[in-house]
Amino acid sequence: MATMESLIGLVNRIQRACTVLGDHGGEGMSLWEALPSVAVVGGQSSGKSSVLESVVGRDFLPRGSGIVTRRPLVLQLHKIEDGKSEYAEFLHAPKKRFTDFAAVRKEIADETDRITGKSKQISNIPIHLSIYSPNVVNLTLIDLPGLTKVAVEGQPESIVEDIENMVRTYVEKPNCIILAISPANQDIATSDAIKLAREVDPSGERTFGVLTKLDLMDKGTNALDVLEGRAYRLQHPWVGIVNRSQADINKNVDMIAARRKEREYFETSPEYGHLASKMGAEYLAKLLSKHLETVIRQRIPSIIALINKTIDELNAELDRIGRPIAVDSGAQLYTILELCRAFDRVFKEHLDGGRPGGDRIYGVFDHQLPAALKKLPFDRHLSLKNVQKVVSEADGYQPHLIAPEQGYRRLIDGSISYFKGPAEASVDAVHFILKELVRKSIAETEELKRFPTLQSDIAAAANEALERFRDESRRTVLRLVDMESSYLTVEFFRKIHLEGEKNTNTNSNSNSNASGPNADRFADYHFRKIGSNVNAYIGMVCDTLKNSIPKAVVYCQVREAKRSLLNQFYAQVGRREKERLGAMLDEDPQLMEKRAAIAKRLELYKSARDEIDSVAWK
Repeated sequence: MATMESLIGLVNRIQRACTVLGDHGGEGMSLWEALPSVAVVGGQSSGKSSVLESVVGRDFLPRGSGIVTRRPLVLQLHKIEDGKSEYAEFLHAPKKRFTDFAAVRKEIADETDRITGKSKQISNIPIHLSIYSPNVVNLTLIDLPGLTKVAVEGQPESIVEDIENMVRTYVEKPNCIILAISPANQDIATSDAIKLAREVDPSGERTFGVLTKLDLMDKGTNALDVLEGRAYRLQHPWVGIVNRSQADINKNVDMIAARRKEREYFETSPEYGHLASKMGAEYLAKLLSKHLETVIRQRIPSIIALINKTIDELNAELDRIGRPIAVDSGAQLYTILELCRAFDRVFKEHLDGGRPGGDRIYGVFDHQLPAALKKLPFDRHLSLKNVQKVVSEADGYQPHLIAPEQGYRRLIDGSISYFKGPAEASVDAVHFILKELVRKSIAETEELKRFPTLQSDIAAAANEALERFRDESRRTVLRLVDMESSYLTVEFFRKIHLEGEKNTNTNSNSNSNASGPNADRFADYHFRKIGSNVNAYIGMVCDTLKNSIPKAVVYCQVREAKRSLLNQFYAQVGRREKERLGAMLDEDPQLMEKRAAIAKRLELYKSARDEIDSVAWK
């Protein structure tokens, strides 16, 4: 089995790595929270600072009246080999080693003021301090602001509640060990620390009681009822501490000497002599470290389970936002082409019905085009007055002898020209829909979201291709219209002529009293007949174009968009140099930072899992 020092030291390193990466969890429990730590809780002037300094063996905490600890101090103790020099490091100044612990005290005070200002305000933003020393045990301690009952001058009225809420956020966590500090010269029933510990840990399973200032009790009194568990019983033994006197602090008596003096006090005390081996700061540190090791061992399965779950979640997140891109040009080109194919799949799904949008193209053919054709001004163009005008102008000085063929042709040509507008409008409407589908497809292609430059390049290439398809489609539909003008369907007019002769023979007797051909030529019914014939022919042409225009648009635009939307882009990309390929894969900086952070967390969790496995069970 692993030694206590190696297991707790490993936990310390993992917690520090979590802190560096800012891994304090989002939803659910973070790895930092899953690993046990010790929160130091006590009222103001309860001796918290003295206990911490005794455990560390160094005088390094700011002192003074009122609220001195105004930000949580996460203190990680790392035991190093005997003979090596001890030093301290702050997370906010990682490259600076402090060997002068008076400078550590000043840095704590200065860093507190950086956030809270030189006021008596508090902040829940922690200060992270690591101390490396041969005189400590591996341990993580969190020094919290002292609980208080009243606000003093310069403090908001909410300070009492604010401090308690801050302390609760730490001690309520199930993996937090509570170090409840109470002064021996006050009634234990009034202890702020014990009161809070009882609320969050009613069974006392996570609470260690510490009684400070034993040497300051009134003569003739002692704290044996508390220390021996009769006054207030906890699952873990109470530990008594003798703080340094103010005279020792003023004389800068070092903590090693203070520890020795504390041991002598208990060994020579008539009241506490029988408890001397279980009293003092050194014993407290070892007791906490041993308990911490036991808790860690008990929770290794749940810690490993949390780590594995988080690793799976981080891998899934990396897959979602995309893995890092290789640097060689071949891999970059392959990646670009794969991303283009992913976009192309989404685009085709829109057209073929897997995603919404393609149905709007059918709406152009089924609703917009017929509606536009119905609105064409044939009634005005083929009105009696206009027919008479066009036919007369077509005849010139020589009126037609039998049928006004040139008049027919001019009326038909003029009518067919109106079809160009709806034809071009159909082309433009489909073009607009295709452009919109390109935009939507780019936005919906998950793999592309990390590459804004490539998104822009694909959009530009796709829209350029759609412009070419639109131009070809416009030429094609206009040709269809021109084709209807260039060659008229002769059978249609022959049929009309035969029907006309039949009607003439049938009605020959009734027309015997007519005034002659000149009168017939200008009769209204003659021009109405011409207009009616042309209108019938235009109706036939309209039915033809109503079917052929959608075919041409689909063939030239939709079909080509499915087949060759990015063909030219592929050819251009294949000729680009490595630098230009890399520029196309220039990711969103925020996404790059996010991936780097996830990758670091993933590395941390994998390393933590391997180390915990190897240290805990070897």
